[in-house]
Amino acid sequence: MAEEITEWPPPGLDTTVPSTARVYDAILGGRDNFKVDREAAEVFSRHIPQARECAEDNRTALVRGVEYLVRGAGVGQLLDVGCGLPTGKNTHEAAQDIDPGARVVYVDKDPMVLTHGRALLADNDTTTVVTADLLDPEGITDHPEIRSFLDFDRPIGLMIIGMIMQIPDGRRPDDLIARLMEPLPSGSHLFITAWPDTGEPAQHALSKACVETLGSGWCRPVDQIERHFNGMELVPPGLDYIARWFPEEPDRPVPEVEELPPHQRTQMAAIARKA
Repeated sequence: MAEEITEWPPPGLDTTVPSTARVYDAILGGRDNFKVDREAAEVFSRHIPQARECAEDNRTALVRGVEYLVRGAGVGQLLDVGCGLPTGKNTHEAAQDIDPGARVVYVDKDPMVLTHGRALLADNDTTTVVTADLLDPEGITDHPEIRSFLDFDRPIGLMIIGMIMQIPDGRRPDDLIARLMEPLPSGSHLFITAWPDTGEPAQHALSKACVETLGSGWCRPVDQIERHFNGMELVPPGLDYIARWFPEEPDRPVPEVEELPPHQRTQMAAIARKA
């Protein structure tokens, strides 16, 4: 684990502009945020009163997906891009509860994530945090610290959780994902959560709040979300609402879509395997 960073505030941190990681933390009731982030969280709550439940559902999907990757698919290396700030059960905790030797790299562009992550992980030799940007895939896959920490000859689980909806179509999100997956070997997996555009008012309220506070936040048709996986085979049960998505139990009885409360129809999850 790299040396802990103690400088505060971290270099490059703009406390006058809300960040995705810090707003998410504020919505969940965390302390690693500033006034501007809490004000943004309040906007989310005004547009969709269940904003905190939505954030918690996304976290539930993260844990469920990590458990499948490590236990079900036997993937012992995870690359969590756009990881955000530590909250709830983190990726490395879910993975290392199953396989203590699982290696996890957290990636985020917010310098506050680097500061808090490295403080949290100072004694963890199998987890690290790197500052990089999803909009620069090669800056991630060619990053020397990531290259030295993960074995690119063995399968890697690429995680993009609650992030792809912030990439506009003009930045070609499918291409960004393809460039991240390209250097990963056969047997690697891609795990995404996203916002489906199904005409659900709660979904559009969530998207509107995100655009108002963070300047981005696009819900996309389900078939467009499926294209994020670039033709890779989806793991059962495929792309589904988080409340119905149990990759380790694909045959588990689940509620009908119409039975889900509106806020549970705002987020979907899926995992695909690279042949």
